[in-house]
Amino acid sequence: METKNTNGSRSYEHDIIGWFEDISEKAGQVQTETLRRILELNWGVEYLKKWLGDIDVRDMDASALESLYTSLVPLASHADLEPFINRIADGDTAPLLTQQPITLLSLSSGTTEGRQKYVPFTDHSARTTLQIFSLAAAYRSRVYPLREGGRILEFIYSSKQFKTKGGLTVGTATTHYYASEEFKIKQEKTKCFTCSPPEVISGGDYKQSTYCHLLLGLYFGDQVEFITSTFAYSIVQAFRAFEDVWREICDDIEQGTLSERVTLPKMRKAVLAIISPNPSLASRIEESCKELETLNWLGLITKLWPNAKYVYSIMTGSMQPYFKKLRHYAGGLALVSADYGSTESWIGANVDPYLPPEDVTFAVIPTFSYFEFMPLYRENQDCSSAIDDFIEDEPVPLSKVTVGQEYEIVLTTFTGLYRCRLGDVVEVAGFHKGTPKLNFICRRKLILTINIDKNTEKDLQLVVEKGSQVLTSKGRAELVDFTSHAEVEKQPGHYIIYWEIKGEVEEGILGECCKEMDASFTDHGYVVSRRTNAIGPLELRVVKIGTFKKILDYFIGNGSALSQFKTPRCTSNQGILKILNGSTIKRFFSTAYC
Repeated sequence: METKNTNGSRSYEHDIIGWFEDISEKAGQVQTETLRRILELNWGVEYLKKWLGDIDVRDMDASALESLYTSLVPLASHADLEPFINRIADGDTAPLLTQQPITLLSLSSGTTEGRQKYVPFTDHSARTTLQIFSLAAAYRSRVYPLREGGRILEFIYSSKQFKTKGGLTVGTATTHYYASEEFKIKQEKTKCFTCSPPEVISGGDYKQSTYCHLLLGLYFGDQVEFITSTFAYSIVQAFRAFEDVWREICDDIEQGTLSERVTLPKMRKAVLAIISPNPSLASRIEESCKELETLNWLGLITKLWPNAKYVYSIMTGSMQPYFKKLRHYAGGLALVSADYGSTESWIGANVDPYLPPEDVTFAVIPTFSYFEFMPLYRENQDCSSAIDDFIEDEPVPLSKVTVGQEYEIVLTTFTGLYRCRLGDVVEVAGFHKGTPKLNFICRRKLILTINIDKNTEKDLQLVVEKGSQVLTSKGRAELVDFTSHAEVEKQPGHYIIYWEIKGEVEEGILGECCKEMDASFTDHGYVVSRRTNAIGPLELRVVKIGTFKKILDYFIGNGSALSQFKTPRCTSNQGILKILNGSTIKRFFSTAYC
């Protein structure tokens, strides 16, 4: 899609909304053509030849090709595609998944059996990121018009990149995007500019970057049009930090200096080149902060950024526990949920930004990937259950989904993923023209998550095995049973693992077990969150002998059959947590990451 920007951002907004309304009207047809484009661009790659042989897809009718593709190419998981991705990472330049050379790999925050996942990142990935950001901004501007030339307080952070054996650059998808031309283009087209320079975004030290984001956000305070971050917890964490450092920030604004807590030379130089002494602004901020302290920082955002129109971030799924604190900081300011995507592909845009995050839906963008939807039927209606008990049906195309039905999303992407199961459970809430609007329900087989961390039952099993090896090698005890819980009532949230142990063991050894388990989670999102204290130290709770028998009795007492019982490996069931917490005899907190 190409749009002209000759009449400024308003013209661009009109053009991009018009484009989306048009493709939404004929979403089914657009999807068929999207699949055709993907297969034509990647015709002859090794993975597709495995299933399609020498069939020349370039001469086929698009509808016939769609039928052929879904009948011959099987559903896949990331594990099925991983051998091809690993060969690319190791430097194999043959067309394995795409005809276009892959030079960047994204790190998915999810894991496969304890290992980080690589996902191809191409020019298409950056272009669709620009498109969805621009589209969503256009819809938001209809509800919350912004001043051209205004600023955005963005709590955004690039992670460190590294090279694979084959010389490919690896980083998070957001890191690749912030380093791309598309990130600069987005600001030009929307006529809103981030407060912080690239040296702050890419500094590599979360705490120093956050301090500078806050400092510059206040320095340009009257110009800030909205406040945003990829995830809601990052905004909450930033303002928690602000409660402790606001006096230093006031000193820096008053004197045109930069706190000694910022030590990175490039970051210091970039920030000091922007700020100059402003005693009157510092005095105003100091007066406001003294008042906010007496109010427990209620309405912090509206007080310090009086021209801000809304707060914008991903607020669905595991971000929901942060609503309460974010609303506390926001006062009466609108909270707008950001768009729906994954490392593998962007999926849908929030085209109803006036709705609260609890009611948000995402309109699927039919040109981004080819989407299939696997119908799911529940045996157990409790979505908080750690047991994945869905009954699956054959995937259907976007044009055949029905309102009220739950599905797992299956992706075919321009970046070389073919009929790849995403693991997200969504419900079709309605339609925008002819494209479905999705509610995000939950992740399949994901049992531990607080913010960007994603850990499965297999990940937990591997971690507990590491801890129990310490238990058996250094103590005279054995692990009888275990479960876990993601504690989010107190911030920062943290994982609790409950152990029932048979035998005697010294407390020092149990402390080692706790530390070993915390350090053994390899999920990228968890590791980053632990390093930045966005997730607190893992807690090990040792329970009395017989506790898990009580849990079995609890299930049977509530109508479960003994033959169907499995110990839940993660629980938020209040009845079970009452048994576990009432039976806890020892508690240990990890010293990993200290």
